[in-house]
Amino acid sequence: MRLENFQMLDEVETIDVERLSIVAIARVPYESPVFDGHFPGYRIMPGVLLLETMAQAAGYLLMAQNGFARMPFFASAKTANFRSFVLPGSVLKVKADCLHAGSGYAVMTTSLECEGTRVSDAQLTMRTIAFPTPALEQHVRREGQRLGFLKNAEAG
Repeated sequence: MRLENFQMLDEVETIDVERLSIVAIARVPYESPVFDGHFPGYRIMPGVLLLETMAQAAGYLLMAQNGFARMPFFASAKTANFRSFVLPGSVLKVKADCLHAGSGYAVMTTSLECEGTRVSDAQLTMRTIAFPTPALEQHVRREGQRLGFLKNAEAG
């Protein structure tokens, strides 16, 4: 996880494109400038970055399903629950499942677990569109290679 670059996922543990389900791993770094202000003397992972971690897992699931032909963007969170603090050095299991997809939108259930305990969950809506720029598409494809989605494909 490189928080300052919004690189939230470290690896994909399992993916089922037919059932639209993914489990990924995110390792929270011990050190990051994010923790300098959140919070001095009690460093915890910001909730907004936990939400981003779940959204990225949901997005990569949708891209795996569409062959990296379209880019999912986080559109809304119907619910977001933060049940426990996430500390630097934590290893998170990130889960996402698609409830419904159609008309350029997908509704996803997502969750984060740390040491077998659920620390966060959310119902997210993702909007899927054509890549708006070649640079973004190349970046996303490189990340897809890093995560193992595009092992035999060109990153652009």
